[in-house]
Amino acid sequence: MMSSDRDLILDIHPLTPERWVDLETLFGPKGACGGCWCMYWRQTRSQFNARLGEPNHQAFKAIVLSGEPVGLLAYAAGKPLGWMAIAPRDEYPTLDRSRVLKRVDDRKVWSVSCFYTAPGFRTKGVTVALLEASKDFVRQQHGTIVEGYPIIPRNNKVSTVAAYTGLLSAYLQAGFQEVARYSATRPIMRFELK
Repeated sequence: MMSSDRDLILDIHPLTPERWVDLETLFGPKGACGGCWCMYWRQTRSQFNARLGEPNHQAFKAIVLSGEPVGLLAYAAGKPLGWMAIAPRDEYPTLDRSRVLKRVDDRKVWSVSCFYTAPGFRTKGVTVALLEASKDFVRQQHGTIVEGYPIIPRNNKVSTVAAYTGLLSAYLQAGFQEVARYSATRPIMRFELK
């Protein structure tokens, strides 16, 4: 999948076992955000906190090496610079424990649970490109709905950590529609595939 934004030309690929090293390179030794390794939504809070760092690293690596579809990597000039976690909502049980992100209905959705963009490439459209690529990715998995949980910043400044589920503006640029809102700053957005 190719995408371009301003002067940034991206190649976007599913994370496969062969690309695991690229994710490690992008995330660095701390696992992107304080040892998360994209396990935050896959475990109970106590499990996640007990496994910060290397245990989460190894747990996510095992999932990736199993061949399970887990997300997309964005590259520019052959270097990994962006990540989006996306999997069937059932893979993220913590979403169901959130009153703000509870299920809208019983339809099967593919949930976009987080993004990570390398410093120096933020605000350059990487998130929008990944959201656009998620449509083909989900279609290839025989899914019909892509769902995400962005934030609406209370002011113009938002920390990278707080924006890990994406910003509403990126979802709107990618053509997603709001389907529910259980909190003023956390809409639930969907793109229905045709």
